[in-house]
Parts: sequence; structure tokens; C-alpha cells
Amino acid sequence: MENKDGFKTYDTFWPFYLSQHSKRSGRLLHVWGTLLALTAILKAVVSFSFGWLFVAPVIGYGFAWVAHVFVEKNKPATFSYPFWSLKGDVYMLWFWLTGRLEIELVQHNIFT
Repeated sequence: MENKDGFKTYDTFWPFYLSQHSKRSGRLLHVWGTLLALTAILKAVVSFSFGWLFVAPVIGYGFAWVAHVFVEKNKPATFSYPFWSLKGDVYMLWFWLTGRLEIELVQHNIFT
């Protein structure tokens, strides 16, 4: 099923996602937000304090939306593509942790 922008698969969405995160400081805010949100989820599981599960999205989306409003100056992809956007956040974090995010950006012609 094709959506309004022609994305039929996540692979076609990924370059768009990267283009919406073209500034290094915006990407870093996303990475920190995702890391802190995952930490909150881990804390909820380890400590059986499940209130952290409510804090996790507030932290993650809070950092991301600040990045979009004040750094990237664009609309978060979450509003139009919630699941692919979440997957993009996790992929971006993974590529950042493994030192391959810059390679992805270059491969998709996203220059910082």
C-alpha cells in the first residue's frame, strides 16, 4: 500500500527520514532522546517501576520535537509516519552507536 508521499516500503522512507534530520545537532538530540527513552524502559523492567514506561515517550519525543522545532525547523515525521519514524529513530541510534551514521548520510546525499 502506497502512502501520500509514495513510500511503499521502509527502505523508500529511510532517505526521507534522514533528510528530515540533516543537521548534526538535531540528530544528536534525537540520539540522546532515544537513548534516555530506552534507559527509562530498561529501568521500568529491571525495577518493576512501570511508571517509567509513561516517562519514556515523553523523554524520547520531547528531545525529538525540540530538535525539529528549534534545530531542523520542520515537522516531525512522527505525525505522518508514526511507526516508520520510530523505527527510524532506532536505526539512527544504531548507526550512530556503530559509527556508520555519517556513511548512511553520504550514501543518501544528506550533507551536514
